[in-house]
Amino acid sequence: MTDPKRTLGSEVLLVLGVSLGYSAAYSVTDLVGKLVARKALSAQTSTLNPSHASGHPWLDLAFQLVGIFFGVIPALLALYLLRQKGPADPMGFRSRRIGFDAWSGVGLAAAIGIPGLGLYLASRAIGINTTVIPEALPLVWWTVPVLLLSAVQNAFLEEVVAVGYLVNRLREMSWGIPAAVAASALLRGSYHLYQGFGGFIGNTVMGAVFALFFIRFRRVSPLIAAHSILDSAAFIGYAFLHGHLGALGI
Repeated sequence: MTDPKRTLGSEVLLVLGVSLGYSAAYSVTDLVGKLVARKALSAQTSTLNPSHASGHPWLDLAFQLVGIFFGVIPALLALYLLRQKGPADPMGFRSRRIGFDAWSGVGLAAAIGIPGLGLYLASRAIGINTTVIPEALPLVWWTVPVLLLSAVQNAFLEEVVAVGYLVNRLREMSWGIPAAVAASALLRGSYHLYQGFGGFIGNTVMGAVFALFFIRFRRVSPLIAAHSILDSAAFIGYAFLHGHLGALGI
């Protein structure tokens, strides 16, 4: 007879292997590369949302949209698998609480974003983090819409897989709440290691807060909202400042 816990464990490893687990492995490898480079970590950069076809805006747009589209597939797979043998609404998507989700998302974004910015600046100052460049897209008409879509895609993938899916599955496998929260938080921190140790610490704390929120309220939507706000502010804020600095010739 097949052991249900072993089956679920294999499923979790496979889902993570095609999504955030792969990102974590790549991130660790990237960090090792940065550490062995003949340059201080604080003197190196980590670029998010890079251009994939410099000088060809329409081709670049196609690359961006393909990446965003396929970036949500692992989250849809995780949601599909949860619904096969479990509650019909394991992440609270069907019960509409728009006001709660919106205000909770804003509150979480503020609670995470403001201290997170301070941690980033401090970690760069002491040399344990790279300089994070939120976007490096050409300044064309589709830049802002693509950055917004990228922010939502990141949020949907990470919150569905790292929180909604993983916490549900680990609890089904009889993991205690502290262990499930720690696993979710450490996963989030690990796939941000490419940024440096500051990125790891900040995202691990964020992961713990988000996992506890989900366990308390059984809703992923506020987490997606908060994450979307944080990424949108970082991506578009940087693009705005970069565009104006470029226009000034700086």
